[in-house]
Amino acid sequence: MASRYDAVIIGAVHNGLVCAFYLARAGLKVRIVERRDVVGGAAVTEEFHPGFRNSVASYPVSLLQPKVIRDMRLEEHGYTVIERPISNFLPQEDGGYLKLGGGLERTQAEFRKFSDHDAEALPAYYDALEGVAEVLRDLALKSPPNVGDGLRTLLAGASQGWGISRLGLEAKRDILDLFTKSATSFLSQWFESEAVKAAFGFDAVVGNYASPDTPGSAYVLLHHVFGEVNGKKGAWGHVVGGMGTITQIMAAICRKCGVEISLEAPVAEVLVDGDAVAGVRLESGEEIAAKRVIANVGPKLLYGKMLDESHQPEDFRRRMRGYKAGGGTFRMNVALSELPKFTVLPEPGEHHQSGIIIAPTLDYMDKAFLNAKAHGWSRKPIVEMLIPSTVDDSLAPPGQHVASLFCQQFAPELPAKEDGTPRDWDDEEDKAAHTIIDTVEAHAPGFRASVLGRQVLSPKGLYRKFGLVGGDIMHGHMSLDQLWSARPVLGHGAYRGPVKGLYMCGAGTHPGGGVTGAPGHNCAREVIVDRGNWRRFTTN
Repeated sequence: MASRYDAVIIGAVHNGLVCAFYLARAGLKVRIVERRDVVGGAAVTEEFHPGFRNSVASYPVSLLQPKVIRDMRLEEHGYTVIERPISNFLPQEDGGYLKLGGGLERTQAEFRKFSDHDAEALPAYYDALEGVAEVLRDLALKSPPNVGDGLRTLLAGASQGWGISRLGLEAKRDILDLFTKSATSFLSQWFESEAVKAAFGFDAVVGNYASPDTPGSAYVLLHHVFGEVNGKKGAWGHVVGGMGTITQIMAAICRKCGVEISLEAPVAEVLVDGDAVAGVRLESGEEIAAKRVIANVGPKLLYGKMLDESHQPEDFRRRMRGYKAGGGTFRMNVALSELPKFTVLPEPGEHHQSGIIIAPTLDYMDKAFLNAKAHGWSRKPIVEMLIPSTVDDSLAPPGQHVASLFCQQFAPELPAKEDGTPRDWDDEEDKAAHTIIDTVEAHAPGFRASVLGRQVLSPKGLYRKFGLVGGDIMHGHMSLDQLWSARPVLGHGAYRGPVKGLYMCGAGTHPGGGVTGAPGHNCAREVIVDRGNWRRFTTN
């Protein structure tokens, strides 16, 4: 081995870059190896049609931790977020529509078009979710108690449980409901209008190959209210230049801190010597020696492809085989000659700057999932459209636009045909793309004719391009059995793998998916603690 480092990080994705920053700041010699020819992973901006650029897979920002933004001084390097004027716009099948966001009073006025009861219930609903979210926000930058660490586990558990213990009875009931109930069941406790329930319930199926009727889906709903934009809690916004701007800035900051970043350097194997990691071997044959290997890939990829099973305890191997990953996400970017003209609201407006949700009811979402389970993808899929060029004119030529179509309920692996013949996404991706365009066309006539070019990524395509197993943007289901100390496996919840010196810093660890930076931040702290340099993390 010619080169030697204190730590090598697999994947120049945002969490890997965040982790590298904190490690380098603490004095470690760090190298990141990245399979692609660009940093960023799913948080990357690419030209997909001449003159048209867009965030390829991840899209708006909200969940990026304010502490990470401050510590890395992202805003000093050009990080700028434009807040959406409203959160979401939901066309209804009866010719109406619902707008969500823009302030409590505005949203209440929208809700009154459907239900006076729901308008009056809204403040208490917001208070309930915010009460729980505030506690969980505090946990996001804390390492879960690692079962098996003795006194350390007990102290961490007691400390982190204190915030929950101080909550009133109603809030504790809300926590129980959110972690165990379906989104449908939880929302039906609060609201009566199907449109209103759909406006909130959409968050429960984002990146989640499940029905809103699936037990535990209410937590995914909560996961999407953790964040903030420009100091405003619960808000979402567009990053100027696309999501790739974030990771490009992070990479530049890391390089200034001395981090080496190697592109087009895919990892073939995590090397082990005795009971500890020794580094990595690249597909090129190069071996990189390091006392610590930090994986920013999903657990399925790390333990299924990169770490030989002989180095994994038998019980761990069995449980990782059962680790649930597969998000059922289909992603499209389209170049548009003009803005879509929605039948219910055809003129340009604030709704074009919001999340445009084609999923008018929870029943629609449930049928989409059942249809996907039976046939591979829904004939009426759930579609979220974002048009970032309405606030960032650098992404498209004048007068034209780019749109993200973030689509749910597409099977990670297609079911076989009736005669048993296997099916492959490579053969059916185009047909699915046409189904998505047809779904938008039904609400915005003329949309199909406005499409100048497109980029299509099925679940298989997302795996091939970004290493997202089953198209899972979360690196694994956000279900109760795969959260907190049990993410990815109980006993390895504090960012440490089953081999000494092996760490994890991706979305397959606490607190889960989204562009948060939290796993990278937390993993770096654990590495520094294990090294005996806690003060180097807290004082810089």
